[in-house]
Amino acid sequence: MIHRKITGNIKKSLKSFPVVGLIGARQVGKTTLAKALAQKWKTGVVYLDLERPSDLSKLTEPELYLESHSKNLVILDEIQRRPDLFPVLRALVDAEKRNGRFLILGSASPDLIRQASESLAGRIVYHELSPFSLDEVGFEKENIRKLWIRGGYPESFLAKNEKDSYKWRDAFVQTYLERDIPNLGIRVPSITLRRFWIMLAHYHGQLWNANKIAGNFGVSAPTIRHYLDILESTFITRRLQPFHSNIKKRLVKTPKLYLRDSGLLHTLLKIQDREDLLSHPVVGASWEGWVIEQISTMIPEVWSMSFYRTGGGAEIDLLLEPGGGKPIKAIEIKYSVDSKPSRGFWNAFSDLKNARGYVVCLGNEYHPIGKGVFSVPAYELKRIIK
Repeated sequence: MIHRKITGNIKKSLKSFPVVGLIGARQVGKTTLAKALAQKWKTGVVYLDLERPSDLSKLTEPELYLESHSKNLVILDEIQRRPDLFPVLRALVDAEKRNGRFLILGSASPDLIRQASESLAGRIVYHELSPFSLDEVGFEKENIRKLWIRGGYPESFLAKNEKDSYKWRDAFVQTYLERDIPNLGIRVPSITLRRFWIMLAHYHGQLWNANKIAGNFGVSAPTIRHYLDILESTFITRRLQPFHSNIKKRLVKTPKLYLRDSGLLHTLLKIQDREDLLSHPVVGASWEGWVIEQISTMIPEVWSMSFYRTGGGAEIDLLLEPGGGKPIKAIEIKYSVDSKPSRGFWNAFSDLKNARGYVVCLGNEYHPIGKGVFSVPAYELKRIIK
């Protein structure tokens, strides 16, 4: 079993909060992680899968059942199927204040499960489990290649070969559209959402333009925004926000759009293996999005991510802001052995004060390439964070 680095944070939260939420996309490993925690939990553990009729029947009178297990850690899997349970959890927590009472697993964001944020405010802390990251599978070059092409969903990454991995991802897309989305109470035809998802794959790494995409799709801009909200709330897409500052430049104010898992991106574009990918126009944007996702799993939660672009063409792919007066980290991402930054990067870098620059590329060593700017091979991404 590949150790999930979030495990320690969940254990700490269970000691400090009565309810801990573990959220993330379907099939990302939440259940496996929760059961691994349960095996080592000192008190008794009760596990309920809310997709199983037999477990659901136990919650016909949820307050009575859960109260009878007040001394145990109760794990509620797929909590988004029973949002009516949140007021019950609140009542039980308020009646007997004890940390580590409930671990809830969900395949949708807290914003989508509105009852959670309203009912359990101040009583719950959330952790997001992402697909496998380099931090977890190891920074060897073969793992970089494999993780980029297959993505980080455990079944996809651990498949015997590329063909099996692709088949799993293709089936995942189908299940997501035909079962998972309807189970969240979202009434969008699966064929419509599939077409939209494929369209987004072609816009991967580009500025988000709701009006343009709506025109191409034949619907209104608010409808397109609704579709995107669905994919974002279920951990499929990422909107990377533009950098905002008092720099006297005309900054782009539109977010950039990425599919969070590179494996799903490749599946939607019918890219089955490395040869297909290297000959596809999306290869550079795919690499950029993949690097951004890897970095997002490494940075502390308090750091913010954005990108920098001006109307004059100055651009930086990713900015990391640690806060507290610490230097901004400016990152250019290149699918190339050449680590020479573009003119747009240098122009943007000069706009930022107290910044440190990095160019992530396919090179083999970490080395300086200019004042305050370093070339970083992918297997040394952690050096950016340190």
